[in-house]
Amino acid sequence: MFIEERHQAILDYLEKNGRISASEIQEKFEVSFDTARRDLRIMEEQGLLKRTHGGALPIRQIGFSKPPMMTGKDIAEVKENYNEIAKKAVSMIKERDVVFITSASVGYLMTQWIPNNFTFTVVTNSIIIAEELRKKNNIRVILAGGEMDHKGNCYDAFAVELIKRMRFDKCFITSACISAEFGLSIQRTDAIHVWNAIIKSSKCVVGLYPTEKIGFDSIVSICPVEKLDLLITDWDAPEEQLKRLDEKGVEVVIIERDDTKSLI
Repeated sequence: MFIEERHQAILDYLEKNGRISASEIQEKFEVSFDTARRDLRIMEEQGLLKRTHGGALPIRQIGFSKPPMMTGKDIAEVKENYNEIAKKAVSMIKERDVVFITSASVGYLMTQWIPNNFTFTVVTNSIIIAEELRKKNNIRVILAGGEMDHKGNCYDAFAVELIKRMRFDKCFITSACISAEFGLSIQRTDAIHVWNAIIKSSKCVVGLYPTEKIGFDSIVSICPVEKLDLLITDWDAPEEQLKRLDEKGVEVVIIERDDTKSLI
């Protein structure tokens, strides 16, 4: 197989599977590990993909959308990096904390790992997350309500006003993308005021960003990365971006793959 054919096959694999590792290239195309890494470097220089710590991701368009809100039936299909980031985030919650939990998929996953042995308060703008937490006797739930969108989330002026009147020990947030240059970014403008109100009301701002979201830009910037106190990501996150985030004062916590377990 010519190198051009191999590169096209790598792109086809990325389009179908969403990521590829250097070891998969080595095995699939019967090349050395160094050749696999060199292929990825060349293809990144050509603007065909984005390298990560152990492989590569496809290049996203600016309008890339984040995963839809999850429901219980989707829990078995979630990627392990999302799940492990959610578990790490939950481990940061302490007794009597007041925390804000994002309405995104990783926020839903957090609800599946919430402990039952101490009390704390959760604020959310998601009716789906509020419904999950309603089942927990040790959790006080405050819904930042207003007019809901089709996913059951509230982003309007009523939600913003309530959030401004509150203070959180920690907030756990995410967005469509994050990069050291463009900051936290999203596709739609209607959520900007909510997210900035949450950040301003929080003593500690924790970003939950799987590899798939790091180093990319969506359409609208919410805020600079310096607004984050901590970023939790996974084993495949691009080292160059993590280094830039660290240089901007963001503490980065990387979940190691060896520590992960399969969903039960």
